[in-house]
Amino acid sequence: MEIIPAIDIIDGKCVRLTQGDYLQKKEYSDSPLLMARRFEDVGIKRLHLVDLDGAKAKKIINREVLKTIAENTSLQIDFGGGVQSDVDIALAFQLGAKQVTGGSVAVKNPELFNSWISVHGGDKIILGADAKDRKIAISGWEETTQEDLIDFIKAYHAKGIQYVICTDVAKDGLLQGPSMELYRDILQEIPGIKLIASGGVASVSDLEELEKMGVFGTIVGKAYYEGRISLEELASFQKNN
Repeated sequence: MEIIPAIDIIDGKCVRLTQGDYLQKKEYSDSPLLMARRFEDVGIKRLHLVDLDGAKAKKIINREVLKTIAENTSLQIDFGGGVQSDVDIALAFQLGAKQVTGGSVAVKNPELFNSWISVHGGDKIILGADAKDRKIAISGWEETTQEDLIDFIKAYHAKGIQYVICTDVAKDGLLQGPSMELYRDILQEIPGIKLIASGGVASVSDLEELEKMGVFGTIVGKAYYEGRISLEELASFQKNN
C-alpha cells in the first residue's frame, strides 16, 4: 500500500480543513516545498496536492506551488482543486502533475470528464469520489447529490478509470478512524479498482487495517500534521511495503 501525504493549499500555505469547512482552517506551514521535501527525504513517492483556493474559484489558483514542488522534488504529484476545463487540466500536467483528480467536474460535466479519460488515459485521471451517507458530495462538500457512491465509481471504472480517491466527509479531519466498511464494500463491488482511502486516518493501526483490506493507497493528512503518526512511522510503513 502506498502512503500518500496530503498537502492542501490556501494562499500558498499548507493548511488542513475539518470536514471540508473553510472556516475550520488550521495552518501548518508557509512552505509547501519544505513540507514536500520532508516526505521525499524519508522515501515517500507520492503526494496528494490540493488547491483549495482553486476548488472555490473553479480554476487553478496555486499554480506556483505545484510548479515549485514538481521542479524541486521527485514526488509523483496528483493534483486536484479547481480543475474544471481543458485549459486547467493541460496547465496542471504542464506544471508537473503526474495525475489529476477530478471530483465535481465528474458529476456536473461527465462529457468533459470522459473526454479527459480518452485524451490522457485512465491511469492519469483520478476520480475524486467524496461521499456523505454514501451519496456523492461535490463543490468542496458544500453540495450533496442523490447519486449513489458505488454506482458512480462503477460507471467511471467501466469508462476506463483505474484510480479513485474516496473520502467519507463524515470522517475527514476528525481523527476518528477511516470508513472501513465503506472501503470494503467498494473493493468487493468493484474488483480491480485502485482505491485510495482518504479521511479519518488517526494511527498506524488504521494504516495496517487498510493495507490488509487491499486498498492501493491511503492519504495521510491531519494525523501527521497533528503528531498522531510520526514521519518515522510513515517512512517505516512505506519502507516495509
